[in-house]
Amino acid sequence: MKAFTYERAASPAEAARIVAQRRDAKFIAGGTNLIDLMKLEIETPTHLVDIRGIGLDRVEDTAEGGLRIGTLVTNTQLACDLRVRRDYGLLARAIVAGASGQLRNKATTGGNLLQRTRCPYFYDINQACNKRQPGSGCAGIGGISRQLAVIGGSSDCIATNPSDMAVALRVLDASVGTVRADGRTRVIPIADFHRLPGTTPDVETLLEPGELVTAVTLPPPVGGRHIYQKVRDRASYAFALVSVAAVIHDDGRGRVAVGGVAPKPWRVSAADAAMPRGAKAVAHELMKGAQPTDENAFKLSLVERTLAYVMAQARG
Repeated sequence: MKAFTYERAASPAEAARIVAQRRDAKFIAGGTNLIDLMKLEIETPTHLVDIRGIGLDRVEDTAEGGLRIGTLVTNTQLACDLRVRRDYGLLARAIVAGASGQLRNKATTGGNLLQRTRCPYFYDINQACNKRQPGSGCAGIGGISRQLAVIGGSSDCIATNPSDMAVALRVLDASVGTVRADGRTRVIPIADFHRLPGTTPDVETLLEPGELVTAVTLPPPVGGRHIYQKVRDRASYAFALVSVAAVIHDDGRGRVAVGGVAPKPWRVSAADAAMPRGAKAVAHELMKGAQPTDENAFKLSLVERTLAYVMAQARG
């Protein structure tokens, strides 16, 4: 790990200002992803700004009937919150499906949204990766691609987004609150927060330099049956080959998003509309335009079969 300096921020605006002023600075909270990347010298910040003392560590009711989740709320705290378990069960189930108990105790809401891809070529500094080193190429294209994206990728990157929590938030129509270096705030719909790679795979979100995620807000509960189904190579502590997050009502209507198949949580409005017609119709809409490799084409049928299982669960 390369040497770095460290300081603690006293407020969200101060943290944003410090990081914006130093191009080589990074925020740190739980550090469950950043520290690993620093050890591998994939991330090489020379200055860390600790945001654990700025508040933003509570889950609060909103005037609209939803919940405001502070960026420093841990994954364990969020999954155990009685309001989340009662009204947003999909979110609790997705969080518990990710990582280990020890990591969930440290990992934060904001950090989970911003975690980097687990593409093996991103983690191997001897391989070409446009996400890690812009302009170097993508070794995943033409390489071992079993775990990589089948839709939403580009000729510059086919890495997938690793977050379970973000897939659930996409179905729940969450929004992300931020503060910029000049103190201005804004709200970004979760649908827009993560970017597709295009020609700039290294730019993964809509955040500006120094912009700090302060909270995630959930709208009022949507009701229905909440299901999160994750398919992976081993029973725990593994990232999704395919995951399905769904809210399904008694009449078959609902919402669905898929993880493990794209550079961002994947949701298509036409797929939501197709829910009453069954898994095959939903999968067709979700995967329309997919460009799998020979090694990961199985994900297309796996999406449909996982959807069928989720819908059967919803029917009891």
